[in-house]
Amino acid sequence: MSVADPTAAATLAVVDRFNEAFNRHDVPSVMALMTDDCVFDNTRPVPDGERYVGQARVTEFWRQFFARSPAARFETEEAFAAGDRCVVLWTYHWVRDGQPGRVRGVDVFRVRDGKVAEKFSYVKG
Repeated sequence: MSVADPTAAATLAVVDRFNEAFNRHDVPSVMALMTDDCVFDNTRPVPDGERYVGQARVTEFWRQFFARSPAARFETEEAFAAGDRCVVLWTYHWVRDGQPGRVRGVDVFRVRDGKVAEKFSYVKG
């Protein structure tokens, strides 16, 4: 990211705050960082995932997600922004039946007016 690109810097800062709230499992803070008409594309079910649109649907998804996966944690490998777009390469860690697991993937964000408007998630495998 270029220091001369203030839009990219602001985009990256919003996504960083979003990911920090996500790793705290703080659904109200996550949703405060998403637009009213937000769009989230989940990685599941394969092959195309499911799309959730709007505050109510996305909020309910996150609540159910954290209830099912209380050890959920995303580790950022790399993040970069160009204008209102941000790409985050990540490793997702979880524990299921006492066994740790992980998978790598990518999120593509679009930020509008200081909030996440789109979060499209893609996973390896």
